Amino acid sequence: MFRPRIKCEHLPVRHGDDQVQIGGNVPGVAARIVDPDGWVWALLGTLDGTRTVDQVVFELVHRFPGSSHADLRHEVLHDLDVLIEAGHVEDAAEPAPVALSAREQERYGRCRALWRWMTRGPRRSSWDAQLLLRQARVVVIGLGGTGNTAALSLALCGVGQLHCVEPDVVELSNLSRQVLFTEQDVGRPKVDAAVQRLQAHNTDITITGEALTITGPDTLMRLAARFDVVVLAADQPREIRSWTNRACHATRTAWVHGGYHGPQVNIGVYRPGTGPCYDCACLADRERGADGYTTNPRPPRRTPQASNAVSAGISGHLTAHAAMSLITGAPRLPVNREYAFNLLTFDGDVVLALDAPSGDCPTCRLNDKST
Repeated sequence: MFRPRIKCEHLPVRHGDDQVQIGGNVPGVAARIVDPDGWVWALLGTLDGTRTVDQVVFELVHRFPGSSHADLRHEVLHDLDVLIEAGHVEDAAEPAPVALSAREQERYGRCRALWRWMTRGPRRSSWDAQLLLRQARVVVIGLGGTGNTAALSLALCGVGQLHCVEPDVVELSNLSRQVLFTEQDVGRPKVDAAVQRLQAHNTDITITGEALTITGPDTLMRLAARFDVVVLAADQPREIRSWTNRACHATRTAWVHGGYHGPQVNIGVYRPGTGPCYDCACLADRERGADGYTTNPRPPRRTPQASNAVSAGISGHLTAHAAMSLITGAPRLPVNREYAFNLLTFDGDVVLALDAPSGDCPTCRLNDKST
């Protein structure tokens, strides 16, 4: 890092004589640092992007004359590494994003600010997350309430190649929660209407679609092999999440599922080969009994699924957020687990996280034999 600078969203604040808060007030970013001798506050004051690391050391040598140059340099480098890893520091001398046009820089400027805010660890440029999205290939399976909003979010945020899969046509009852469709689309293939609407939102990316019916793992395997991330927003047939899990494990494709069970939004985030899979979670869920969290809830009887634009929208946005986390690493969401957000209570939590794959999981056993 040539000219280190505290990110503007993370600017430090002094609390009394012996504490410094950095990262604002957002949990997961904000931190309090004990600073009894003023060293941290002095170091942070030099990290304004106008100095190289050597110039930072030179400045602090004069402020702390009791320390040798070598010791102080070691301390600066150590503390700077800690601050970088925590996501508080960027390089004021970062190169211009030559791979992004001036139009794209203007379009995604606000996105860049958010990625910069959430990113931890060293990055070559504050545009790295946006560049990763531009290179990404994502397939969205299912264009219901969750899939509509997820596809729209991914398109607006600049995923380079977006492919939509949905065999159904638009019905009047869809219009209360499926944001890509209008009254004029009733009776039209969903995938055609969605691709047209998404392309109108962002002509700088490639958007395609197909009216494909998912009939089993083989169909999903052919899709997963072509993309970096699979976004599963369909809940039928009932086995479709397990099918997707098997397909993504076979192809080592990261995947997300999203949906809702009445007022509870459910998200699963998986990176095959790095821990327990969705089928492991289902086994653990069954072992917990009927009172535990259900990874694939079944309505008590065959009734229309309870939802509106809010529940579907939150589900879709969180699903897209999880997919972009897999692509960019910002934020570093823990993977291979199930999340939930409750619209009744506004509580969100990790509802199922395993330490290791299940020895009884057929998907993990199958893939262990094939590797």
